[in-house]
Amino acid sequence: MRIIIAGGHGKIALRLAARLKSGAVGLVRNPAHVADVEATGAEAVVCDLERASVEEVTRIVEGADAVVFAAGAGPGSGVPRKDTVDRGASVLMADAAERAGVRRFVQISSMGAGKPLAPGRDEVWAAYIKAKTEAEEDLRARDGLAWTILRPGRLTDEPGTGLVWLAPEVQPGAVPRDDVAAVIVALLDNPATAGRTLELVSGDTPIIDLVASNE
Repeated sequence: MRIIIAGGHGKIALRLAARLKSGAVGLVRNPAHVADVEATGAEAVVCDLERASVEEVTRIVEGADAVVFAAGAGPGSGVPRKDTVDRGASVLMADAAERAGVRRFVQISSMGAGKPLAPGRDEVWAAYIKAKTEAEEDLRARDGLAWTILRPGRLTDEPGTGLVWLAPEVQPGAVPRDDVAAVIVALLDNPATAGRTLELVSGDTPIIDLVASNE
């Protein structure tokens, strides 16, 4: 398969690309990140999703089997970029996928999206959750995409175990980025998970079993 990964230099995206190897195309904003993507065995394409036109992105997406939206403004960004990246870039990728006739779309969102904001969080976190929520809502309104929304819990760099808890709603917790990447591969391999919003934390059940149970 040919999988387009938006946010190709992110920690989850690089792990995903390493699993997909030559089947992955990582989109990166910074040309200096091309070598890191290519080191996984994937192809790298320089494309700034905050400035690119839908026509430009559509040309990149054409012929792909799926799009994975793994982009994010990052922890050091302010309120404006939460909207332009976490929401705006997701909408752009979904528009391009529809134009290119690529139906499968997996979006990495966040636990907390679509829910009232927890007390005591700052304005940047509030903007992040708002952007993720609106990006999810945009996907759900599209009939032209077979979307799956994945909401991981707190992300860690611990080695993956292959054992998770994946369901429409789970208790808050942590999950290794390795396991998030493995779940995305399983979701891509199982189109019957389209139309599902799934939360993800570490657990005690093999990934393949839980993905199949969420068809």
